[in-house]
Amino acid sequence: MIEQIFLFLSAVDELYWRYLGFFLIVLAGAYFTYRSGFYQIRVLGHLSSTVKSLAAYSKKEMPGISPIQLYFASIGGMIGLGNIVAVMTTILIGGPGALFWLWVAACAGMLIKYAEIYLGMKYRQANASNGYDGGPMFTIPAAFKGKFGLLLANIAALLLCIYGVEILQFTIIVDTIHDNFQISRELIIVLFVGLTIYIGFGGVKRLASLCTLLMPLFIILYVGMCLWVIIMNMGMVPEFFITVFKSAFTGHAAIGGFAGSTVLMAAQQGAARAVYSGDIAIGFDSIIQSETKTNNLHYQARLAIIASLTDTLICTMSVMIVYLTGLWTHLSPYKLSEYASRALALHIPYAEYLIIAVIFLAGFTTIQAYFAVGIKAAKFLSPRYGKLAYFLYAIFAFWFFAHYDQSKILAIMGLSAGLLMLINISTIIRLRKEICFNFMRKTDN
Repeated sequence: MIEQIFLFLSAVDELYWRYLGFFLIVLAGAYFTYRSGFYQIRVLGHLSSTVKSLAAYSKKEMPGISPIQLYFASIGGMIGLGNIVAVMTTILIGGPGALFWLWVAACAGMLIKYAEIYLGMKYRQANASNGYDGGPMFTIPAAFKGKFGLLLANIAALLLCIYGVEILQFTIIVDTIHDNFQISRELIIVLFVGLTIYIGFGGVKRLASLCTLLMPLFIILYVGMCLWVIIMNMGMVPEFFITVFKSAFTGHAAIGGFAGSTVLMAAQQGAARAVYSGDIAIGFDSIIQSETKTNNLHYQARLAIIASLTDTLICTMSVMIVYLTGLWTHLSPYKLSEYASRALALHIPYAEYLIIAVIFLAGFTTIQAYFAVGIKAAKFLSPRYGKLAYFLYAIFAFWFFAHYDQSKILAIMGLSAGLLMLINISTIIRLRKEICFNFMRKTDN
C-alpha cells in the first residue's frame, strides 16, 4: 500500500513539473525580468553596494534580526543537500541538458524570490518576541480578499508545515552516518530529532546564529573540493558545456546505464530541482527575511538574488563533477547521496569521509531552517496548540520516512513545493503592481 502511494505521488509530481511547474516559473520570471529591465543582472553587477548597506543596518539597535545573519539563514535553507544530492536527478534522469533548464528556472526565479520577500516585508506584522511575522500567510489575504483568501493562507501554512519537516535531507544524513559508521539507525534518528527540536525552540534567531557559524565552512569545504575535481578534468570542461546546451534542445540518447531523455524530461527535471534547491516561490525566504531589522524592502529583497546565484553555482558544480568523472551513466548501484562523494573520491584522498562532514553541515542547517519556518506556519494555524502539534508531527515524520528510499521521499517534497509555488506565484501576480524594482532608492515609505 505504501509503495503504491509513493508511485502515485511520483507520477503526479512528474506530470506537474512537466506540464505546469516549469512554465509557471519561466513565464512569471520572464514577466518580472522584462518589467524590471533585467533587474537581477543590475543587482549582481552592484553586489558591494547592497552588502554595505545591509551591513550598516546590522549594527543598528532595532527590533528584528541582522540582515547579514538572515542572509546566512536564507542560504542555510537554500544551499544544502538539494545542491549535492537532489540535484543529481537532473543529469541522471533529464540528462546534461537539464542543467541548462535549471539555469533558466533559477534566473527567472531570482525575481520571483525578490517579489516574495518584498511583499513578505511589506505585509509583515510585529510580534510579541520583539520581531516580525511575515510570508505567504500574510500576503495571500492581501491578494485574495475575504474567506477565500483566509482559506488559501491556511492551506499554504499547512503545506509549509509539511514542507518544513525536511524528511529528505534528514533521511540522507541518517543513511550517510549509518552506512559509514554502522551506528544504530534508531539511535541516529533519536539524537537528530532531539537536536532539531532543541534548536527549533530558539526560532529564527537561533537558526540565524547557527547558519552564520556553519554555512561559510560548508561553502569553502565543498566548493574547494569541487573546484579541484574540475581542475583535474579541465580538458573535458568545454565538452561538458557543449553537451549541456546541445542536449537542452535535442534531448540525450541512451549511454551506459543512462536510459536517455527528451527535451520535456530535461526541462521538467531542471525546473523541479531549481525550485527545490533554491526555494523558488515556496514562501520559505519571505518568512525568514521578514524577521530583518531593516525597513528597506529593496535591499533586503536583493539578498534573494545574491543567494540564488550562490545556490545555482553550487548546483552546477555538483552536476559538473558527476559528469566529468563519468559517473552519471552509472545509474543502478548508487543512492542519490553517493554520486558526489564517489566523484570527489576519484581525485581527493579520504573524500568519502570529508563528504560526510559536508553532508552533515549542508543538511543539518537546511533541516533547521525549514523547521523554523514550519513552526511559524504552525503558530499561524493555531497560536495556542500549533507549535506542540507541529513538534509531534515532526517526530513521527522524521522517524517514519527515515526508513524509506531517498528517491521516493523526493517526490513528496517536490509535490509539496509545486503546490506552494502555484499558490505563491498566483499571489505575487495578483500583487504585481505593488512590487517596486527601483535600484537606487535608499529608503522606503
